[in-house]
Amino acid sequence: MVRILTRSDVRSLISMDEVIDAVQKAHEDLALGRADQPERHAARTPGTDAHLIPMTAALADGQAGGVKLLADVPANPARALPRQQSTIVLVNPENGVCEAFLDGGAITQYRTAAASAVATRCLARPDARVLGLIGAGAQARSHFAAITRVRPIDRVLVWSRTEASARAFRDAVADSGVDIELAGSPEQVVRGSDVLCTLTPAATPVVAGRWFGEGLHVNAVGAPPRRDHREIDTDGIARARVVVDALDTALAESGAVSIALDEGAITVDHVRDELGEVLTGAKPGRRDDAQITLFNSVGVPIQDLATARILVDRARDKGIGIEISLPE
Repeated sequence: MVRILTRSDVRSLISMDEVIDAVQKAHEDLALGRADQPERHAARTPGTDAHLIPMTAALADGQAGGVKLLADVPANPARALPRQQSTIVLVNPENGVCEAFLDGGAITQYRTAAASAVATRCLARPDARVLGLIGAGAQARSHFAAITRVRPIDRVLVWSRTEASARAFRDAVADSGVDIELAGSPEQVVRGSDVLCTLTPAATPVVAGRWFGEGLHVNAVGAPPRRDHREIDTDGIARARVVVDALDTALAESGAVSIALDEGAITVDHVRDELGEVLTGAKPGRRDDAQITLFNSVGVPIQDLATARILVDRARDKGIGIEISLPE
């Protein structure tokens, strides 16, 4: 039987703490050769600027395999739809039997923030207390929830292109006990932060590297997986010690990385370190309190599959979701 989990099902089952742990283990397993995710290639939809991106992975120890199909559709916001849509198919890797179909929206939101939390835990200064958020939507709320689990955050600076969005974020986390300040510009956020998360679907940079202060850690998250989109300028990439979620993905789909390479400001060696290698000790973490670190997050399928595995197992235990038989 194949279990179908809707977005509301996923939200009723998901736990940020569990997703952080699962994402960390998935990256460790990938670095140690226990998990696998091949290079991915986007299909361009004829007649549109939409991209369909199949993201395949197999977890360690035969836990699960599967595919997340990501649709990046720039025209969607004008239709009152999210720019990115996704569906996850989970299969038993030993026999190929389909186990579940899951809506990918909430999973993407949680696993993305979880990956930033994992990177923050191993790259940010231990005493980092001020969180900066550029962008104030759903990813801002999930990043607030995730980062406050790994660092003693007591103040947040938030900026959005629309003040209403920033105010909505402040209202959403008002009960947290953390001081929330609405910033007047991205520069104010960057200069005032210990940990910075960029969470916008920007095509051109909203953050300049000249604003980076000593000891800053950046999670560059929001730009769509396209080589001509970036939130961080070339100077920011060049000034920071960069860690990527996966090298092949960063080279193929990260505009921040690709443009800096094309401009000759960096070489591939500057972005070669992967998060899993830092977690396993194969590559170093933060060198000292003055170092600027940057996690370049494009999003990889081991994160989605590790999260989906938890959700499907819990859904079975709780009897949540719909079951169907595909062969019938």
